[in-house]
Amino acid sequence: MSNQGRKLEQAAKAAWLSHVAGKTQDEIAGIMGVSRQTAQRLVAQAVAEGLVKIRIDHPFAHCMDLAEGLRRRWGLTFCQVAPSDAPEAGVALILADAVEQWLRRPEPLTLAIGTGRTLRAAIAQLPHLDCPQHRIVSLTGNIAPDGSTAYYNVLFTLSDLVTARSFPLPLPVIAPTMRERRAVNGQPSIERLIRMSADAAVAFVGIGTVGAGAPLMLDGFLSQPDLDALVAAGAVGEITGWAYDAEGRLIEGLSNDRVASAPIPPRETTLVIGAAHGAEKVPAIRGALQGRLIGGLITDAGTAAALLKG
Repeated sequence: MSNQGRKLEQAAKAAWLSHVAGKTQDEIAGIMGVSRQTAQRLVAQAVAEGLVKIRIDHPFAHCMDLAEGLRRRWGLTFCQVAPSDAPEAGVALILADAVEQWLRRPEPLTLAIGTGRTLRAAIAQLPHLDCPQHRIVSLTGNIAPDGSTAYYNVLFTLSDLVTARSFPLPLPVIAPTMRERRAVNGQPSIERLIRMSADAAVAFVGIGTVGAGAPLMLDGFLSQPDLDALVAAGAVGEITGWAYDAEGRLIEGLSNDRVASAPIPPRETTLVIGAAHGAEKVPAIRGALQGRLIGGLITDAGTAAALLKG
């Protein structure tokens, strides 16, 4: 999306909040994470660009309606929906904005980060940020099955852009055996990092499929028999390696016994924001919502509409 397109999207969002949702400029500023003057300017820009008519003539208005529907249906704390004309870029951009807004907060906080293609694309959109008051901890290991650095682990990329202290997990996402998983997770330094992730104010995670083309298999962490066993047990998705069923219940045994990643932070204490899009991801996203594994969602309009139909 071009800079002009992004500015129009922001203006459309501000206009929707003002003219449809009836928010004040102070409320708009708080929701969008901008100053009151910027909120006022965005609303004025929307009028000047002809976006405000009987309705807001911009796809973002429809996206905000979908986001509100998802919030109400699943009690989400946070939800944003990108237009479907370029879903991958749109979701990555919204995710980057969300991460940036949290890192720009002045109060010290711990931010937990997962892994995956969507998160990697989002982190690439971030500017350099000076926020030494924050801590960033990885929810997943950074070691690939062959011993190299896991390609889709995003913490190291994020560390190059942000001055916050970062804490990687020197582990594989899924250990070869239960014995090895217990041995590495029982180390005092690893236990400390896992406790840190559980105390995070916010966590950003990808939502993966289970089955044909599953990221865990493509990246070499699981074999086809492993995936077949998960599917037979009812698995529909995974977050940081933890497989769950259509109701969001973690699968007992199987590869979950070997997951070395930190547990998914509890929704009661951490705002866990999942990012995913695409028809093939709908069962996985719905399972995560149904099981309250996530309290926030970033997706695109087509995926959001499919979630609301089910």
